[in-house]
Amino acid sequence: MTQLTCFKAYDIRGKLGTELNEEIAYNIGRAYGQIYQPKTIVIGCDIRLSSEDLKQAAIKGLNDAGVNVLDLGMTGTEEVYFGAFHLDVQGGIEVTASHNPMDYNGMKLVHENARPISADTGLKEIQALAESGEFVDVVTKGTTGKYNILPEFIEHLMTYIDPAKIRPLKLVMNAGNGAAGHVVDAIEAKFKQQNIPVELIKIHNEADGTFPNGIPNPILVENRESTRHAVLQHGADMGIAWDGDFDRCFLFDEKGQFIEGYYIVGLLAQAFLLKQSGEKIVHDPRLVWNTFNIVEKYQGEAIQSKSGHSFIKEKMREHNAVYGGEMSAHHYFRDFAYCDSGMIPWLLAISVLSETQQTLSSLVEGMIAKFPCSGEINFKVADTQLTIQKIFDYYTEQKPAIDHTDGVSLDFGAWRFNVRASNTEPLLRLNIESRADQNPKPMQDYVDELTTLIQG
Repeated sequence: MTQLTCFKAYDIRGKLGTELNEEIAYNIGRAYGQIYQPKTIVIGCDIRLSSEDLKQAAIKGLNDAGVNVLDLGMTGTEEVYFGAFHLDVQGGIEVTASHNPMDYNGMKLVHENARPISADTGLKEIQALAESGEFVDVVTKGTTGKYNILPEFIEHLMTYIDPAKIRPLKLVMNAGNGAAGHVVDAIEAKFKQQNIPVELIKIHNEADGTFPNGIPNPILVENRESTRHAVLQHGADMGIAWDGDFDRCFLFDEKGQFIEGYYIVGLLAQAFLLKQSGEKIVHDPRLVWNTFNIVEKYQGEAIQSKSGHSFIKEKMREHNAVYGGEMSAHHYFRDFAYCDSGMIPWLLAISVLSETQQTLSSLVEGMIAKFPCSGEINFKVADTQLTIQKIFDYYTEQKPAIDHTDGVSLDFGAWRFNVRASNTEPLLRLNIESRADQNPKPMQDYVDELTTLIQG
């Protein structure tokens, strides 16, 4: 039995050739089919040069397990999610490595109604069977057909805006040569058809698996300049940039400033609560005060969840929440089967810009001024749990309010922080925020204090 190292907590990711290849992809498809025995599933892939071959290998494995496959072609992850809950199918697979380096690829797996398959909900079983290769021969093999999900996906996306209320706007769209471009083109055509007065300025829109402008990952500061520059050059109202499989989108205001994902959670909570007060909003515990403030202001209910898509989705289902947001730029929607989308957030943002008649900077500047934050700071440490305990011991005399939802959050009234071990890497992740009206100390003082403590 060969140990497969490409299986992670939430998905499959590995180095091409050694950790992930066509044989492994075949075994994963075959194992998925044998364990879940779906009648039909959807499958798609991103634009990476290896993705199509890995997808075809997975399809063969699925067919050999007796599963019929609808091949959606080149898609973003959320198009597979959409197909998995919108069509009469029992699951889906997206072949993608999202924002990982060029020599990586991976898969995201869901079953019926786009419910996630993670380590604690079936991924370990798929891994065990893919490793053992103890496959059962089926009498009737599955079939494969092509399916174009794009028109139905665009129709669904348009339900998040009221075309009559959208004011004239100019938007920069940076697909990063990833999978988002074909959806941007289709939305542009729909806007023109419905006379929605939004002009799209498209950069790096062509899907290109060689990534001539770098791996699409706008969370890296060096990857933001092209979007910022285009916003300023064209006098745009907003800039939008995506990662490779476009399940995360990143927003820039009309001044070209990158908006931290934390404040976008507040903005999208506001978008939903403007439509319907009393709705429930799920958020992660890393940064919370701005979300609490917005949700209270617009008569909603804030519910905290552990970070990570499987936890957020589960909590949203439990409470029937309309929206869930993580500061890592993952945004989840009840009407999207509780899945994350990188297209819905910017559509909601243009709705808020239109309804409030405000600029994006004016909408978020108040939030940033009131609740400044450090952004997420990552530290490589030898022992994450030992370091967390050291931090905990250092501050315990100050008698902070303590929350263990995810890692540890310590709340001192005027400032708070969350520190947690990464689910996917040997890193400690730190987030700090303060209440500006109660706190004369600059944010950098807290950053320096904790950095010294962690690295000391």
